[in-house]
Amino acid sequence: MTGRPNIVLIVSDDHGYADRGYLGHDQQVRTPALDRLAATGVDCTNGYVSAPICSPSRAGLITGHYQQRWGAHWFNDSRFGDHLPSLAERLGALGYRTGYFGKVHYGPEDVGDRACPPHHGFDETYYGLAGKQQGRLNYLHHSAAAVEEYGPEASWRMAVQPMLTGDTEVELEGFLTEELGRRAGAFIEAESEQPFFTMIAFNAVHNFCWQLPEDELAARGLPVRADWHDADDQGYADWYDGSITPNLDHGRDYYLAQLELMDREIGRLLDRLERLGLADDTIVVYLTDNGGSPCNYGDNTPLRGSKYTLWEGGIRVPYLVRWPGGNWSGGRTLDAPVSSLDLLPTLVGAAGAAPEIVAQSDGVDLGPALAGADGDHDRVLHWDCDFQWAVRAGGLKLRWCDGESPRAQGIRTVERAEPGHGTSLYDLRSDPGEQHDLAAERPDEVARLTALHHDWAAALQ
Repeated sequence: MTGRPNIVLIVSDDHGYADRGYLGHDQQVRTPALDRLAATGVDCTNGYVSAPICSPSRAGLITGHYQQRWGAHWFNDSRFGDHLPSLAERLGALGYRTGYFGKVHYGPEDVGDRACPPHHGFDETYYGLAGKQQGRLNYLHHSAAAVEEYGPEASWRMAVQPMLTGDTEVELEGFLTEELGRRAGAFIEAESEQPFFTMIAFNAVHNFCWQLPEDELAARGLPVRADWHDADDQGYADWYDGSITPNLDHGRDYYLAQLELMDREIGRLLDRLERLGLADDTIVVYLTDNGGSPCNYGDNTPLRGSKYTLWEGGIRVPYLVRWPGGNWSGGRTLDAPVSSLDLLPTLVGAAGAAPEIVAQSDGVDLGPALAGADGDHDRVLHWDCDFQWAVRAGGLKLRWCDGESPRAQGIRTVERAEPGHGTSLYDLRSDPGEQHDLAAERPDEVARLTALHHDWAAALQ
């Protein structure tokens, strides 16, 4: 070891805020590995991502900058910030070996683009381009035979294209969650004098959660449900509506099974670190890309809203950090607002980067707060999706949405998420569920926060 910590960054997909066993909201939720992280690390209870959907959120995370700086707001305009150094490049420059395993979805990237992990700093890779597969990866099938079987449209919608290592296609007929855990574990265990950084981007617990191994379905008494194929009589839109909340039989059960199996892989990684004697010298971070989704029966209790929206349920996420050697430990909570944009400065700071490198971010170095210092409770955070925006300043949050816009209408009718309409103001310290709109009685705060947000947006140009 060089004295620099190893780093394991785990990003899941659409994990509901309430769906952690240790929170006790639902006794059917089984997440012993995440419970263990919370019990031995730091639970950031006001942890945010920079967008309520995956592509711009992931673009912000990997660069440490608000993705709006390069015009990334929604699925239609999101892309990798290719003019900025990535987290992997920053750590590689500090002597880390780097590995990426899982879902890639910054925008419409193609093989060989800078947005692909082997082209922005990752030495070893195994990944799927979700942007080429309607934003998802199939849990079970990734092969040329599957592409042929499903048909041209369904192979895209059901996301069965082969995976990639480097720029080379690799087929997998098997459970992707387990394969990602296996490959990440092998990367961790490889003999090297270098510290390692591995990023594991699970496709779990994104929708189509019935795509489970047959033995897991049988063990849970769950029925087999077929994917959509080109040859099916029913059109995709109607089939999709029957496959999300509230129309999917056993929908919550499938979701909880996928969550439990992802947690199992996380537990195996934690066990491996302990067996190798690396746990004290390794930073482990867990968060998800956006709030829980109505597409997959995620639960965001006690927060209002879901993925696609700028209610708290769309942007406040599970956010766990542990590094015993850095005193980021003890089963503590950090209640000050923190952001996924903070991961780059926090991790490169812990890795020994020069202060001027750490400062090159829209995030902040959370190291002192994670070690027990008081966090910045008055911090200002911004979100902007064009048709909706929000700002949190201290405990106050102002949000605005054009609920009559085509995009908002589409979210409402297709994805069954309610984005709201108009301007509203909430005091999150007393009302985290955003039930009491204070806009009418506090117009001065509405004006102040509106000006604050417009100034922020203007400064990004």
